[in-house]
Amino acid sequence: KPALLVESKRQLRQKKDVAASTESVRGRPKSGRIWKTQKERFAVVKKTIRRKTTDERLAYRAEMKQIKELSQSLKDERKRQNEEKRLRREENKRRRLENERKAEIVQIINNPAKLKRMRKKQLRMIEKRDLANVKVV
Repeated sequence: KPALLVESKRQLRQKKDVAASTESVRGRPKSGRIWKTQKERFAVVKKTIRRKTTDERLAYRAEMKQIKELSQSLKDERKRQNEEKRLRREENKRRRLENERKAEIVQIINNPAKLKRMRKKQLRMIEKRDLANVKVV
């Protein structure tokens, strides 16, 4: 009996080996692309991920923090420069307007009949002003 058991175990093992080898041997693919290998599903493939040590993690965090601080400082600097430019533009605009007003030649129209006689172009040129801070010629 023991010899039969050993023999039958050998036969079973050989059958399994033959079955396994026949599964791996495939025929010619229908597409004709014999160089292509059969792909495994992604769920079946085991991926080994190398975990970072605590020192590496802390170093990475510190580096990321430093990068964020640097980028934030650059953004703040750019924002500050833009704000300064905007204020300077507004100041220049205000000063230019003041200078234009100072350089204007003003003539007061007391007679409203003059307005009736004026042409359209002349009427477009007329502007109202506060006489408190305007030099009158």
